Formats: sequence, C-alpha cells, structure tokens
Amino acid sequence: MASLPLLCSQAVTETILITGISSGIGKALCLEYLRRGARVYAIGRSDLEPADVPERPNFIAQDLSQLEAIPAALDKLLCGVPTLDRVILNAGVLGPIRDLRDTPMHQLRAVMDLNTWANKAIVDSLVSLGVEFKQVIGISSGAAVSGNRGWNSYSLSKAAFLMLLRLYAAELPATHFCSLAPGLVDTAMQDYLCGLDREHAIRFPSVARIQGARGTINMPGPDELAPRLIAAFDTVRDQPSGAFIDIRKM
Repeated sequence: MASLPLLCSQAVTETILITGISSGIGKALCLEYLRRGARVYAIGRSDLEPADVPERPNFIAQDLSQLEAIPAALDKLLCGVPTLDRVILNAGVLGPIRDLRDTPMHQLRAVMDLNTWANKAIVDSLVSLGVEFKQVIGISSGAAVSGNRGWNSYSLSKAAFLMLLRLYAAELPATHFCSLAPGLVDTAMQDYLCGLDREHAIRFPSVARIQGARGTINMPGPDELAPRLIAAFDTVRDQPSGAFIDIRKM
C-alpha cells in the first residue's frame, strides 16, 4: 500500500477523505473535488488512472472489508493531517438480489462488514488519531428505509449504517453527520440489476422499476451527479445531525 503525494498547482479549497474511489460515485466525486482544487485523501481497491485525473489524490489501496487493517491504513494515509473538512463514506457493495430466506449468513456478514462496520472502523480511527473532522456524509440509499423485497443484505446494511451515523451524531456533536441517498445512479451496480432476467423483475418489482429508469433522466451518470452531490453536502448542514436525506426531495 502506498500513499501518493498531491501535486496541486492551485489553492487548496477543502481537505476531503473519500472511500471507494475506484469507480462510480466515489471516482466521480474524487475527480470533481480535484478539479475544484481540494486536497483529496482517497481509499479504494485501486487508484485512478493517471489519464483520468487533473491532479493526483493522496491514495492508499485498501480492501475495506478487511476491518482489522483499516486503522493502520488511515494512520499511514493521514499522517500529519490535523483536520478534514469532509469525510465521504461511499464504499459499498450491493450483494445478490434474492429472498432473505435464500440468502446465506456469510453473504449477509460480508455485505454488512463493508457497508456498515468498515465505516465504524473509519470513524473510530479518525477519533483515535486525533484528526478533527467537521462533516461526515454517508452515501446511503432508499433501501435503508424502503424494505423492498430482494434487497436483503443491502437494505439491512444501509439501515444499520443510517443508525450508526445517527448514534455518532449524538456522541460527536462537533461533527455534522448525514446519510444522503443519491437516488438512482448509472454505475456498475446497475449493470448487475439491469442484467437480471424477467423472472427477477416479476418477483422483485423494484428491479423492474430500475430497469425501466436506465437511460432516462431519472438515472444520471456519476459524473453528472457529482456536482449536485457536492452542492447538497453544504445544504444538508442545515438539517439535524444524523438525518437521512434523499437528494431527490431536496
């Protein structure tokens, strides 16, 4: 694992920590923040390609499902960093769409480890390292509150993640916490969902709705969504710490 220095020619506007920057929303946010002159500390399974980025983020490769390795990774990545303006907990995994009774425990645990417990390890590590962090944004989902059939491991993990941040909001009043649902976004997750067959679409109506939304204005790409998300990160500070907010209702 290696942390790469940021080579930035413009004034630094903010200092940001983002998880899950290898693809999708995390990658798009990382690129957008770099374009805006932010100093970005990034965690992912793989770094961005050099051709993709205007400047290099400070990056460390880390599989966040390896919970015991998170404190040392953050210690290395954030060495000498006293303050973070914003922590964006974005890394996550969907898990198979199937009925709960057909889902083995090991799959539930694996999704819960990455989507929930890795974020606990990150927040706890920041506190232990003495890093001041002013805002924590958890990239959430309507699945955290909807209870749609078939989304078992994802829904359970996102609901627990929502409560995790709400509990931290009570413990750490100097930091503003928010669970922000970005709505439908055309990422690799949609490749899986839109590739499910007609039988899945009939059994799990939410899958059919997602398949119908792809290619429409109701499912923007992550690059299109990133500026709107960043604007929302400031707006949600007006809401109570620990709140769940759907960007489509803002």
